[in-house]
Amino acid sequence: QVQLVESGGGLVQAGGSLRLSCAASGRTFSSYALGWFRQAPGKEREFVAAITWRGGFKYYADSVKGRFTISRDNAKNTVYLQMNSLKPEDTAVYHCAVGGKGGLANPTNFDSWGQGTQVTVSS
Repeated sequence: QVQLVESGGGLVQAGGSLRLSCAASGRTFSSYALGWFRQAPGKEREFVAAITWRGGFKYYADSVKGRFTISRDNAKNTVYLQMNSLKPEDTAVYHCAVGGKGGLANPTNFDSWGQGTQVTVSS
């Protein structure tokens, strides 16, 4: 079992930045990757970014490439999502999850989820 706790969300003006954290505990070594997803009201959960535990390979949704950066601190078992140049359309609840075998962009391929952290970007 893996436990995930997100933090770092908040309210920010368009163009601003936030850094989300996802602290992982448990059997993370058995997972393929850690991913960030977001879900806005009335919309489906969508892939944002992912990083593999081995190799640290990074993947991004087209909508966030060049603005968001995923990174990890192995010593702290924590994955970060640095979000710059935020736009109102980035407003959503952001969740981290572990899994990803079978495809990183599909949330159904992820097994364990955090509770989420709200990100609100005002125009």
